[in-house]
Amino acid sequence: MSVLVASDLDRTLIYSAAALGLEMPDAEAPRLLCVETYQGKPLSYLTETAAGLLAELVRTSVFVPTTTRTVEQYRRIRLPGPASRFAICANGGQLLVNGEPDADWHQRVRDALDDGCAPLEEVRAHLSATADPAWLLKERVAEELFAYLVVRRELLPEGYVKELTQWADPRGWTVSLQGRKIYAVPKPLTKSAAVAEIKSRTGADEVLAAGDSLLDTDLLLAADRAWRPGHGELADIGWSAPQLTVVEEKGVAAGEAIVRALGERSSVTWARARSQVIRAVSRGRD
Repeated sequence: MSVLVASDLDRTLIYSAAALGLEMPDAEAPRLLCVETYQGKPLSYLTETAAGLLAELVRTSVFVPTTTRTVEQYRRIRLPGPASRFAICANGGQLLVNGEPDADWHQRVRDALDDGCAPLEEVRAHLSATADPAWLLKERVAEELFAYLVVRRELLPEGYVKELTQWADPRGWTVSLQGRKIYAVPKPLTKSAAVAEIKSRTGADEVLAAGDSLLDTDLLLAADRAWRPGHGELADIGWSAPQLTVVEEKGVAAGEAIVRALGERSSVTWARARSQVIRAVSRGRD
């Protein structure tokens, strides 16, 4: 019995300096491991304890990093342990196999988007028309699949995200605010669809998942067991589901708690499968 573990990265497993949430006295703060640099500067971290737990999880499961990042942004990350065979980028728009995009999967995604929602150009035009230079830092397109704004969060009008959501929803798009970024993503573009593809290819028996944002809800709902941190977009709205466990910790401590929970569950499933194999072999000898 194999376990597929699909986990969001930013603010779920890895954290920028601004998102670490180190509210304890400095002398009690955990040791951190940098797993991403950008333009020669450290950018993302996890605790050293989480790094050890994650390295073991990668060895004992089909571990799939699952992110809204582009392929280029994802490749900056160096997670502990062996390199994952599969990774999901662009919110499911890119499926990496041994580090390289799967062209057939990408085309299937594009075909689904062409059939199911308003074109990217229409959404980009609306974002450009409604974003105020007073709080807009950057406007970006990811993999020609979706768009996002980088904003000054403290200056963002309270009702902007809600109004954008109301505009986007009937056009087949969803909106998510994560840190300083406002994402506009086509509804058919999902992490869960890419996870289902990997599950089919690997024959995994159980899917575990973790995430913190609205863009992770389909992933968490599709999993057999799921976890989210005590912070983030889903925590803000109190989102829950029958198979979901909410860890009490926030910030980088939540990342450590989540990877520990994923590892413990994966170990239980592996031990159960091993026991079943042993019993089957014993019955065969009898």
